[in-house]
Amino acid sequence: MGLKTKFNLLMAVAFLVGLGIAGFMSNQVLRENGRQAALRDAAMILAQAAAVRGYTATEVAPLLQEQLKTRFLPHSVPSWSAQTVWRSMQPQFPDYRYKEAALNPTNPADRATDWEADIIEQFRNNPKLTEFVSTRETPTGVVLSLSRPLRISTPACLACHTTAAQAPQPMVDLYGAANGFGWKLNETVGAQIASVPMDAAMRHVDELLKLYIGGLAAVFLVVLLLLNLMLHYVIVRPVRRMSATANEISMGNMDAPEIEVRGRDEIASLSESFNRMRRSLANAMKMLGG
Repeated sequence: MGLKTKFNLLMAVAFLVGLGIAGFMSNQVLRENGRQAALRDAAMILAQAAAVRGYTATEVAPLLQEQLKTRFLPHSVPSWSAQTVWRSMQPQFPDYRYKEAALNPTNPADRATDWEADIIEQFRNNPKLTEFVSTRETPTGVVLSLSRPLRISTPACLACHTTAAQAPQPMVDLYGAANGFGWKLNETVGAQIASVPMDAAMRHVDELLKLYIGGLAAVFLVVLLLLNLMLHYVIVRPVRRMSATANEISMGNMDAPEIEVRGRDEIASLSESFNRMRRSLANAMKMLGG
């Protein structure tokens, strides 16, 4: 096995090991970045919903107080406003979801599904928990959800949710007397849940990883080519010349030409030493022959 073959095999092994380590670490970093990007998207959805809720509570609801005495207007409910605004945006983001799920909602459309109920239970079991991140498999791929609890923090929130008898009659007429009652102060009744698809982010991660690995492979091939050229011209070719000259001398040809010395590196120094040895051997042979 030649010197260049051994060198290339060693470089290939080193490259494969390094590529494996770099690929693994890059994959972990890129996937975490993709997850963080999905979390930022979910946080923006929740922030938008919070802004709509706040605007409804402080700006819209007070303007509707007189009308609420005769008929119930869902426009005055922050939860209804936030979800309605999101539904108007959803055609632009069809794979994204926002829902204010509740175990016992006034509006049956807000009733929590099984996986949403599990998230609400997380908040009910841990009153100090303010945010919960979860992932789940769906027919369209992996979905990441960022959730925040809906807790009854002020007595004013119970005005419509203690009993049907105490609730505004227009609201009872609209939604019925069986839903959204029996809530208690400081109780976690639901959760704001923003869901973001992970597949698009992960496809982007896979594309970046392929580009990164391809770039590393291209750099390695260029470096390997340059190293092979240097190895050939700086080491292999001079050594072959010395080997050929040494072979001729060993066969008795003392007129073999000297090795051409180029540069001042170790190979040049070895060539000079080889030439001195050749001249010394030639002189010794002449003295013996004389």
